[in-house]
Amino acid sequence: MLSKYVIPGNKVEIQSAGRVKFADEEEQKRVYQTTVYDIVSEEQLELYMPMEKSKLILLPVGAEYDLYFYTPAGLYQCFAKVVDRYKTDNKYILLFELSSNLRKFQRREYYRLSCALEMNARVLEKEEMKALEQKSKYLVPGLPLKRSIIVDISGGGIRFVGDYAYQPESLICCKYRLVIEGKDKEYTLISQIIAVRELEEKPGLFEHRAKYINIDTLDREEIIKFIFEEERKNRKREKGL
Repeated sequence: MLSKYVIPGNKVEIQSAGRVKFADEEEQKRVYQTTVYDIVSEEQLELYMPMEKSKLILLPVGAEYDLYFYTPAGLYQCFAKVVDRYKTDNKYILLFELSSNLRKFQRREYYRLSCALEMNARVLEKEEMKALEQKSKYLVPGLPLKRSIIVDISGGGIRFVGDYAYQPESLICCKYRLVIEGKDKEYTLISQIIAVRELEEKPGLFEHRAKYINIDTLDREEIIKFIFEEERKNRKREKGL
């Protein structure tokens, strides 16, 4: 089942399974990002050793972790134990052995892609918010929009920066374009502001985190497809292909 869903290059989150006590209690809460190097068998797989600030993270042999695989078919999870650490072809590898079956995992989180996408947005009008409560997608045409830049995007929402600050909990209409499988498409989505902060290093610029509201399943799937396409392009560029 492992090789049916997980392939080399898939993004992976490594989290402590809580079954091993670490000297540093903070280690229990750490989440590491890495990718699949190779599938050895249906019970074993190789992951690139995670890094933080150019430093390799030497996860202890014998420790058990939660692995979360971001695949085109969705998010999958299993428990696995580190059984070896080694270097091959100048790459530092962790060998994991599965200690549970791979299963589809449902959670309200999505892999976030760092990007720089232009977006135009505005706060919803009262009549638009009333329509939203009735599951309608009515939007007043022709109203002025404010420009901003999306700095990361996921199937669940966006993080963007602008020279203005929306109020937390406010609802906004946002428009941006994505190129998916060579086709350019504009998306008009309703989002709710979750958090706002002024950037310390750039006074006058404000970072917003927002989640989609009542997004169509097709739009969400297309956004996720865009993210995977961009990840594949990034991997090819890293490999010099």
